[in-house]
Formats: sequence, structure tokens, C-alpha cells
Amino acid sequence: CPGDAARAVPAAVDIQPACLGLYCGRTVLSVNGSLETYGDCGVCPRGQRTDDNKICRECTGSPDRYDWLYLGFMAMLPLVLHWFFIEWYSGKKSSSALLQHLAALLECGVAAVLTLLLSDPAGSLRVRSCRVEKLSDWYTMLYNPSPDYITTVHCTHEAVYPLYTIVFIYYAFCLVLMMLLRPLLVKKIACGLGRSDRFKSIYAALYFFPILTVLQAVGGGLLYYAFPYIILVLSLVTLAVYMSASEVEFFKDLLVRKKRLVVLFSHWLLHAYGIISISKLDKLEQDLPLLALVPAPALFYLMTAKYTEPSRILSEGGNGH
Repeated sequence: CPGDAARAVPAAVDIQPACLGLYCGRTVLSVNGSLETYGDCGVCPRGQRTDDNKICRECTGSPDRYDWLYLGFMAMLPLVLHWFFIEWYSGKKSSSALLQHLAALLECGVAAVLTLLLSDPAGSLRVRSCRVEKLSDWYTMLYNPSPDYITTVHCTHEAVYPLYTIVFIYYAFCLVLMMLLRPLLVKKIACGLGRSDRFKSIYAALYFFPILTVLQAVGGGLLYYAFPYIILVLSLVTLAVYMSASEVEFFKDLLVRKKRLVVLFSHWLLHAYGIISISKLDKLEQDLPLLALVPAPALFYLMTAKYTEPSRILSEGGNGH
């Protein structure tokens, strides 16, 4: 009877032992028409994750807007740190800072393109990815089941493929390109610095790249959900610190020195990036007006800086007594 045959297929599947664990699944060994043959319960191959029936399915989606914003944030981190340390160690007498800034931008840009080209599908800037559903997707190693409390079934795999590993590949390319290009450039153009100072920005990168790698390895999932707020807080704090350290008090101070204006616009771009990441621009008519708030912190600082000058406060306090 055809009806009995149709009911026999799911019965054969139901007698298989239950696949324990949040991320353990059965791989599809063969497909014969509508009938699939599954393997033992275990780890899913790279580029696959379990569905609702504990079957490993290949990821066929693409990163959504928020995923791309997250990848952009992780790509910006080494670039911003490069620029910070180049500026920190270049000094006022060196005229090579601009070329080093451009070199760092070129390194990170080429590394990003190479990373995308090597990602699946190879040779294309398009990326095949799995969808992020919850925080635990980033930490599958914490959910390996122990059925008998003695033997552990290891089902650790990249459930957020490739958002976790693609960052490591990008950092590796950044480091290799920096070691190939920057020393030659710095040695040739950094004449305004001493022999021991000209390579300090490169030495700093050798420190912060391992730190960024550990940060991604341990806190990748937390960064995924928190990076918009991190951008907003850091952009506000660093802008206030810079304007205070540079003693920027009036708008004419920004117009006189173009470098300060560039720093201000850079912070505004970061602030706008954070606002876009939070809103995701799902509703343009509601989210786009929020970008008008980008200049607000800087304008507030410039308008109130003269009233919070420490020397003025001390002098007025002394006169009051």
C-alpha cells in the first residue's frame, strides 16, 4: 500500500538514537531522491550547521547588513590603531606621517580584499555564511554534551561561519603585508625620526595584533552584539580627550589647524557608524534623522569649553574668597 510505504520512511528515521547536545548533528551521507541517509551524531563539517531536526545543513545565506557592519568594525580596529601609533610616534618634526597613514590604509584595504576573495565562494567578493541566531552560536565549545557524564561528544564547529574565522584570516593578511611593506617605506622616508623611533609604530602593531586576536577568540560573540555601543562610547571619550589635550576651545581653533578638523570629521564618521549599527537603518524615515545628532557632542564641547577652563574656575574661586 503506498500509504504504508510513506509512513515507513519516517519510522526508520525515528528509531535512530537521539542526537544530544545543542550543536551536535548528523551529516547527510547520501541523497536518493527524497530519501536521505545520515551518519552518526557528531560535529558538523565546516560551512554547515544543524537545523531544527539535528541534521547538518550547508549554509547558503549571505551576511546581512548588521553582519557586514560587524565585519567592518573588526576591520577598522587595526587601521585605527595603526593610525594612532603612527601619529603618536611620528612626532611634530616628521613629515612622513601622512605616507605611513596611507600605507596602513593600503595594507588593511588589500588584506580585506584578499580575505573576501579567499572566502567561500573563492574568487568572489560575495560571502556564504550561516545566520547568527543567539550568543551561544559563537561559543559552541561550551556546549559539548556528556551523555554518561564520562565521555564527551565533541561537536565544536563554527556555527556562525565565517564571521568567526574570517577575522583571524584578515588579521593575518594585515600582519604579513605590514611586515613586507612598512619597514621598507619607513626606512626610506622617516628621516625626521631617530633610528630607534622610526620603527616604533611597527613594534606597536606586533603587540596589538596578538591582543586583537585574543579579543576576537574570547569575546567575538560579545563584540558582535556590543560593538555599536563600544563605537559610540569610544568616539565620545576619545574626542573629548583629544580636544581637551589639544586645548581646542573655539571654532576658529579648528579652522586654523586642518589636522584638528580631520580628526573631528574622523570622530564624526565613527559616531555615525555606531548610530547606523544600532539602528540598522531598517526604517529610513525614523533612523536617518538620528544622524543629525552626530555633531552634537563636539558642538556642545566647543560651546561650553570656555566655562570649564580649570584656570578660570580656580581664579573665580579665589576671587570669591
